[in-house]
Amino acid sequence: MVLIAPSILSADFADLKNEILRLEEAGADMIHIDVMDGNFVPNLTFGPMLIKALRPYTKLPFDVHLMITEPSKKIDWFVEAGADIITIHAEAEQHLDKTLENIRNAGCKVGVSLNPSTSEDTIRYVIDKVDEILVMTVNPGFGGQTFIASQLEKISRIKQMIGNRKILIEVDGGINPLTGAEAVAAGADILVAGTSIFSGGDYARNIAALR
Repeated sequence: MVLIAPSILSADFADLKNEILRLEEAGADMIHIDVMDGNFVPNLTFGPMLIKALRPYTKLPFDVHLMITEPSKKIDWFVEAGADIITIHAEAEQHLDKTLENIRNAGCKVGVSLNPSTSEDTIRYVIDKVDEILVMTVNPGFGGQTFIASQLEKISRIKQMIGNRKILIEVDGGINPLTGAEAVAAGADILVAGTSIFSGGDYARNIAALR
């Protein structure tokens, strides 16, 4: 079954607690939290204090996507805040193997993300240390962008790399029922969506459409 991970980057920031409750009731499988530092990407969003504040209100896994420089120095912040899955960018971490291992040792599931211009070969030698591989299908930093179709080939190649390993492929950026279907056909297991879930306010219908 395809898993749906609504991105709260598109939620009502003034009502995040209730937004998460609505998403859980609507059938979301996890909550995707895009942490941006204004340095690795040209936007500034959430930090560990917000994650900690929201944690008591849902049992859904918090899928924390760190779009930040030097994530190795900040892993503990997000572990303590209540992250269940921590995904870091291969482009942002000089010692990727070690940092992925540190996330695992801290008790979280491990994810690694690739920007559109980054080859899947970058993660070939750390693939056995991850639970998820996040393929960015837009250039990270802002919601509402157009899906980059060239990434479908990358998803397919990553699926081949995974082989029999129990690793999920997550896709983030420009996901709607059409592009989501294309991503799943290429090998995606988790669809991250913001605009297409929050648009119109009927979260249950929008999540069902993505499934």
